[in-house]
Amino acid sequence: MAQKPTIPKGTRDFSPEEVSKRNYIFSTIKHQFQQFGFQPIETPSFENSDTLMGKYGEEGDRLIFKILNSGDFLKKVDDHAFAEKNSQKITTQISEKALRYDLTVPFARYVVQHQNEIEFPFKRYQIQPVWRADRPQKGRFREFYQCDADVVGSDSLWQEVEFVQLYDAVFTALGLEGVTLKINNRKILSGFAEVIGESDKLIDFTVALDKLDKIGEEGVVKEMQEKGISAEAIKTIQPIFSLTGDFSTKIKGLKEILTESEEGKKGIEELQFIQRALEAMPLETAKLDLDVTLARGLNYYTGAIFEVAAPEKVKMGSIGGGGRYDDLTGIFGLKNMSGVGISFGLDRIYLVLEELGLFPASAEANTQVIFINFGEKEALYAMKAVKELRTQHIAAEMYPDAAKMKKQMNHANKRNISFVVLAGTKEMEEEKYTLKNMKTGEQSSVSLQEMIKTIS
Repeated sequence: MAQKPTIPKGTRDFSPEEVSKRNYIFSTIKHQFQQFGFQPIETPSFENSDTLMGKYGEEGDRLIFKILNSGDFLKKVDDHAFAEKNSQKITTQISEKALRYDLTVPFARYVVQHQNEIEFPFKRYQIQPVWRADRPQKGRFREFYQCDADVVGSDSLWQEVEFVQLYDAVFTALGLEGVTLKINNRKILSGFAEVIGESDKLIDFTVALDKLDKIGEEGVVKEMQEKGISAEAIKTIQPIFSLTGDFSTKIKGLKEILTESEEGKKGIEELQFIQRALEAMPLETAKLDLDVTLARGLNYYTGAIFEVAAPEKVKMGSIGGGGRYDDLTGIFGLKNMSGVGISFGLDRIYLVLEELGLFPASAEANTQVIFINFGEKEALYAMKAVKELRTQHIAAEMYPDAAKMKKQMNHANKRNISFVVLAGTKEMEEEKYTLKNMKTGEQSSVSLQEMIKTIS
């Protein structure tokens, strides 16, 4: 008995309906990327291992899928290393390539490799799959798409303003209103650590602070104390736990907290620049919120930090994020190349749109009309009409076999096709078609032009 086929854990098959809805999200995001002047690039699904390894930290390196060398990959393995059965030692000898872990490092490699061909500032977008050898669980996959947009070669804060507008434009186009665009700045977080005299514990401090909405003030204080941050230092920074109000009110509170930090003041100035620009050009449907506890990618970002929260009525994690980085390409030897970028969480956006019923009917690419097959002569008559409908951008087809009427009608129902056309001897003689609306059950005798008008 043949073994039932399966797919690897952490991967998915997508039905025609799911692919159509995903493509709707892709095309909406892509259109806005292009409207904002971003250019598309693509990079290989796999890179040389040394391009990826060491760029994501120890945990990230562990999650990179390695590709075995072709041919007899064990032939060059050192006998002593092989005898030790130490996989880390022999990996470099049996694998020279790896599947990409994200789109950011390959983008940095692309910029460095093509720096003489690129016109800076360079605005690029990239929508491609990535792979991570993670433990599969709900909402976490080993293969998934990333949708990224970045600008490199400019440290202008107008780029941050544009990215906020880009997020707003995309979610407005998707009909997803009530999204909150959270923003913070790495310099603000550094300022907090500076004013409490714990700059050397910046990472510990902010990792704990980032959990405020999950474990509460008491939990954050406890974690900070466990990391060696003094009670006196925590008391000094206590006001940030209760920093509420609109953007301007929070800025005012920050100024009071960070009076002794030059770095913190720079962060405030950058946030105010973005705020003033967006007040002059109000967002359409999204809300901008200053979240001083936001600390994602702290080792990576150097300025603005973004995170996108779905509407409050939907229980969902972030559906996008990004930030400013000052030396992305430095890992490949090209120094002082500042950039800023954002990404969209495709899978989570899909779930939010599904939950809120925001996918338009057009997102479900489907045949609009199907012709019943009554036999060879009737089929030719039908196919001539099908050809004409397609020239009018109407998705049309004919059932391929002259099967029983009930079978053909059931086929149309199961595929949720809106219209069925019956064209038998009588219709052929009258040069007409019987058009049936499968939703209302109504049917009428129409000419080809009348059919086109009705279906369109």
